[in-house]
Amino acid sequence: MRTRISDDRAWLAYTTAHSAALFRMLNPINHARTRSDLLRYKVEPYVLAADIYAEPPHPGRGGWTWYTGSAGWMQRAGLESILGLRKRGNQLRLDPCIPKDWPGFDLTIRHGAGLYRIGVENPDQVSQGIAVAAIDAARQDRSIHVRMG
Repeated sequence: MRTRISDDRAWLAYTTAHSAALFRMLNPINHARTRSDLLRYKVEPYVLAADIYAEPPHPGRGGWTWYTGSAGWMQRAGLESILGLRKRGNQLRLDPCIPKDWPGFDLTIRHGAGLYRIGVENPDQVSQGIAVAAIDAARQDRSIHVRMG
C-alpha cells in the first residue's frame, strides 16, 4: 500500500519532468538550433509562435508570431513554475521545481534600484525542496523571502 506522500512525490516527479519537457518543446530557440532547423522553422527563433505546423507541405514551420501574448505566459511559466521565483507585493519568494538532472541555475532580478543575484545548486539531484538557504552568506530557514525596498 502506497502512502499519500509517496503518491505526491510520484506525481511531482511526473509533472516536473513533463513540464520541463513541454517547456523545452515550446521554447522557440529549440526550433532553430541548427541551420537546417532554422530553414525549416522560418520564423524568428526569439519569438514564440502560436502555430508550428505538423502536416506537409510545411512540417516544423512556425507561424503567427508577434501577434500572440503567449510569450509573456511562457516567460511566467518558466520563471514562476519551474525556477520557482514569485513576486508578491514587495517580496520575492523562491521555491524551485526543476528537473532532477539540472545541476542548478542562476537568476539576476532587477527591481527598482536593487539588483538581486540568485544562485541555486542541486548537488543531490532533487526536483523540489530547499535544504539550505542563505542571503548574503547568512543561513536562513528552508525558504527564502526577500523584502524588496
